[in-house]
Amino acid sequence: MIKDFLAGIRVLDLSLYLPGPFATRTLADLGADVVKVEPPTGDPTKTMDIDVDEGWSAFYRMLNAGKRVVSLDLKTEVDRDKLTAMVAHADVLLESFRPGVLDRLGFGEERLRVLHPNLIHCALSGFGQTGPYALAAGHDLNYEALTGGLGACGIEETPVMPYPPMADYAGAQQAVIAILGALVGKERRREGVYLDVSLFESLLAWQGPSLSVPPARGESILNGGAAFYQIYRTADGRFVSLSPIEPKFWANFCTAIGHADWIPRQVEGMPQRKLIADVAAVFASQPLAHWEELLMPADCCFQAVLTYPEVIAHPHNQARGLIHERSDFIEVLFPAYADGRPPEPRPEVIETDAATVLASWG
Repeated sequence: MIKDFLAGIRVLDLSLYLPGPFATRTLADLGADVVKVEPPTGDPTKTMDIDVDEGWSAFYRMLNAGKRVVSLDLKTEVDRDKLTAMVAHADVLLESFRPGVLDRLGFGEERLRVLHPNLIHCALSGFGQTGPYALAAGHDLNYEALTGGLGACGIEETPVMPYPPMADYAGAQQAVIAILGALVGKERRREGVYLDVSLFESLLAWQGPSLSVPPARGESILNGGAAFYQIYRTADGRFVSLSPIEPKFWANFCTAIGHADWIPRQVEGMPQRKLIADVAAVFASQPLAHWEELLMPADCCFQAVLTYPEVIAHPHNQARGLIHERSDFIEVLFPAYADGRPPEPRPEVIETDAATVLASWG
């Protein structure tokens, strides 16, 4: 079912690394026919963390599963002609070049409009196509820093680096949202559109409430100031997450640990340093297994902080079936059921050539 959503939609992917490929893989998960155009040297993630003689990395295969890959040298006229022909048959083109690079290759916004007026062209970049930072070098950590979110994340003494890279994934999802909206709009307007999506601004959009009411690091309800939204260490060195924000869940927690007298303390002012210390002392008195046995039935928004192997083996993940174990790596399938049915496993990446693509798109 999910693979039918975008059936017949043709996507050209001129991106490398994580954000663009993750976006187009999402479109492929939804049924789009995605053709990834790579330079002769390939996507650098092909050999990430492996020996070049071992084939393609799991990282590359996961990000590009379900796509066909074509190698083109866009600095040559013959390969630019091949891309021109493919553009004429595509519905969507996503690229992640620095602003100006695609223009120099002969495929800037205006040229693409001439080649295909109905094309949806999504330019996914670090800081957007305009502005003083448009050409600035950057990676996820830099984008997080400039949104203010990194400054609010961590403990009082220092920011803490989030993982996985949030701006990369936020930008990828924003690109998908914009493209899907443009595809719906195209059905009504019968015309294409140029989309300027940046990783920085995609994550900046998540900071809206905080820009109005800036939280000091470690002092607000959601970033470390509350005893009832906190991470605690157990006696055996494990960690647990506790988030009984609603009074009924906090009451359940306090009652379960034998401290019903703490129920009124939930409204203590932020940061709740004394209450945090009191709760921390309780968790530090027993190992993780004790707290799971006591608090999982208590209905109090409690969960252990899992390792990745524990995530794979977790009974809920096993029941839902979205973690797919291949022979040499593990992936997470498209995170949605359709009419009660889970998504199907993704096909592998397929190497092909422009002629084969054009024959299938003709």
